[in-house]
Order: sequence, then C-alpha cells, then structure tokens
Amino acid sequence: MLALRLTRTAHLAVHLRRLLVALASAGTSFLLLCALGHALSHPDAPGASALRLAWCAAPLAAAVYLAVAVARTDPGTRPRSGLSAIGLGPGRLMAVSATTTALSAALGSLAALLAFLYLRGSLTGRPPSDRVAADALAVGQSLPAPAVLTLLVLVPALASASVAHTLRPRDPRPAAAAAPRGYGRFGAYGWGKARETFGAYGRFGARLAVTAGSRAAAGPAGSRAAGAARVGAGGALLTQASDPHPPAPTDGTTQTLDAAPPAPAPADATPQTPVTAPDAQPEPAPRPQNTTALPWGIAVLTAGLTVETYTGNAAGAPAPGTAPSAGVLIGWALTALGLALAGPGLTHLCGRLLQAARPGALRLLAGRVLMEEAQRVGRPLGVVAAVAAAAYVATTVYDGDGPAFGPLTTLGALLVAGCTVATLLTAAVEARDARADTTDALLRLGAPPATLRAAAAVRAAALLVLFGPLVLIVAVLAALPLDH
Repeated sequence: MLALRLTRTAHLAVHLRRLLVALASAGTSFLLLCALGHALSHPDAPGASALRLAWCAAPLAAAVYLAVAVARTDPGTRPRSGLSAIGLGPGRLMAVSATTTALSAALGSLAALLAFLYLRGSLTGRPPSDRVAADALAVGQSLPAPAVLTLLVLVPALASASVAHTLRPRDPRPAAAAAPRGYGRFGAYGWGKARETFGAYGRFGARLAVTAGSRAAAGPAGSRAAGAARVGAGGALLTQASDPHPPAPTDGTTQTLDAAPPAPAPADATPQTPVTAPDAQPEPAPRPQNTTALPWGIAVLTAGLTVETYTGNAAGAPAPGTAPSAGVLIGWALTALGLALAGPGLTHLCGRLLQAARPGALRLLAGRVLMEEAQRVGRPLGVVAAVAAAAYVATTVYDGDGPAFGPLTTLGALLVAGCTVATLLTAAVEARDARADTTDALLRLGAPPATLRAAAAVRAAALLVLFGPLVLIVAVLAALPLDH
C-alpha cells in the first residue's frame, strides 16, 4: 500500500520515467512471447527458436538497466533523516523501491500479453493475414500457461531483484584497509602507513605501534612513551596517563613518537585511553572516484576485437540470410563490455583534459563536474557508445546482402537503443540532482546562470569529442573482418 501511495503522489517526471520502464518491459515481454510462439509453430527447429530466445537477452538487459536507473532517481524512496523513527529506514525504502519497480514492469508485461493475444486473434477471433506474423504468434495453437507465466514474470522479477541489490543498505563506515605486504621505497617493509579508522583503539584495545629500533633504544619506558600521543583517522587524540603533556601531531595520520623517554610512570598508571567526545560521530568519507576499471575495460575491448578479427577472418563473411558465427558474437559482446567498463575512466580522463593548460573558471568548473560525475554518468555513456558501434556494424555489414530486418528485429533494436539513451538521460538527471546544493551555492555567491549553462555545454562537447572518434574507430575495427 505504501508503494502504491508513493506511486500515486509522485511528480509528472517520475511518472514518465516509470512509464518508460513499463514500455521497456512490454516490448521485452512481447519479444519473449514471440520466441515462444516461434517454438510452438516450428517444433522441428529447436535451434532457431533457441537463437531467437537468446537474442532477447540484449533487450532484457537494457530494460533491467533502465529500471535500476529510474529507481535510483526516484525522490519518493530517497533516504532522509528522521524516517527511521517511523519505520522507514534504508531497508524499508529499498523494499518500497523494488516493489514500485515490480509494479511498473508487471504493468508492461500485462500490456504485452494483451497485445500478443490481440495480434494472434485470440481476443477478436480474426487470425492475422501475414504468414511471418502467424509463425511468430503461434496462431491456431494453445499456449502453455506455465511457459507464458514464466516469460511474463521474468522482466519484473529481474528488475526488482536488481533494484534491491543496487539500493541495499550499506555500512557508511569505511573498512580499515590493511597495509599490503612487500618492500616499499628504500627497502622499507610495507607499502605505507595504514590509516586507522575512528575508534579503532577503543574497539580493539590498546595497541602500541612501536618499531623494533625505538623499543631497543628506549627500553620499557620508551615503549610506554612511544604510544603517548596519536591522532586517528577520525581525529581522536589518544594519550597515556603517564605523559601529562603530549606533543601535538603535525598531520592526521597515526604517528609514533621516538623522542626521549619521559619520567617513569607511576605504578597505578592506566593504559592508553582515547580522549574523545562522548557524542563524537565519524564524518562520512567522500566517495572516491574509482578509475581502476579503465585498464580492465581497455583489455576487454582489445580482447573482443582480437577474438572477432580471428574468428571473422577464419569463417569469412556471413552468407546472405544468415547470422554471424558464434566467435564473432562473443567478440562483439566482449567489445561492448569493454566500452562499458572503460566509460567511467574515460569520463574522468575527459575531465582532467579539460583542466589542462592553464584553465579558466569555465573549463575548471566543467572539468571538476565531469570528474565528480565519472562513476554516475560514465557507465551509461559507455553502454551508449557500445550500442552506437553495434548499430554502425549492423547498418554497414548487413546493408543489402545480410539477413532481412523484420518487425521483431526492428523492435528489439529500438528497445535496446531507446533504453540505453533513456538510461543515460536518467543518469544525467540524477547527477544534476546530486549537485543541486553546489549549484545553489554558486548562484548565491554571484555566479551567473549563463556560466553554469556554458559549463554544461562544454561538458557535453568534450564528451562528444572524446567518445565520437572512439566509437567510430571501434565500429570500423569491429566491421572490418566481416566486410570482405
């Protein structure tokens, strides 16, 4: 009931995005039902029916990806302060968002079932005149109810499960990263000094990080004084009762004092105790921009082009009316995955390039925003680039002598392209909402609105300049083994 109430009271833009999810679910469910109809009409060709069902994986993935992007931008299920007191914590809001997504996708699946029954003549009693449509709709045959129900439930189930996995509650405290083993600079053991999280000494007891040299030189008294003052990552000052005047640290990392040992501590001295405020809370760490997937994306992209080139040269161009070989399809899939993985890193790199060579205020603002939005916008942008490259390959290789593009193939292509573009636009809306406070602060400081619009135009132009030639090069390389 709460999901229905939030759905009814949402804004018009939210309803439009949910309508897009319903349309994507309707188109994907209709393609799945057509694959079932082809299997019922051609029981002697299970391979062709299985291939049709396998081609439905691309629209299914695009529809689920759009549903996740729409759920992330839903303002009704966004966590706010004070909602946990009335039972609307992060877990409950995640369940509400998954339920809302399931309702939208189920509405689309129901519309697909009605359209399928109408086209095959089950509702009107008039069978279709087109023979190709009759083969795909299984005219004159009874539909197995379990199979139809399974195919209709597939899109809502996957969409709601993906939304629940993406919006699941996470621990806001960063995990303490242990220092990797190995030899660092100048033969020092370990790669660096590990940062301690807030309250680590209070949770795990007193730990004195004393090196062997200082312990041997200072003795027991120096060992007690070695942990006299420390500053953890959360900013808590750690002292010992034996040292009433600990020196002030110079940075925010855990430090070890190798100074001369102070006076001996009394016998009843207490061990190390953290000096913290009773209501101190850890500040949320800023979300780091993870660009380590860029080398992996380039590696996967190169592997996909290599597999496609090798198998394409070995098998030759596909015959008229046939699809490419399995190796070429695997190469295309790896190429698309590589572009999707490299999208955030390329967006982050684009932001850095905008700030190169003595940037002004406009380029600096545009570059910083691109670096901040690399994770949010880069992945959908990489998927759109992969779809654009696939569209180029399909229109150049299969221009006149390839398999004919029927209505179902056209529907699938439109679904994939429409869902990926809608996902990118939805991610852009999410990024705009995320930086709304920064935009308001700039406007209060006197920044003209024209400057913000110009920065948005610079960001769009920079992404187009970077991704446009990249998509063209990848598409030409992907079509080269088949265009001979």
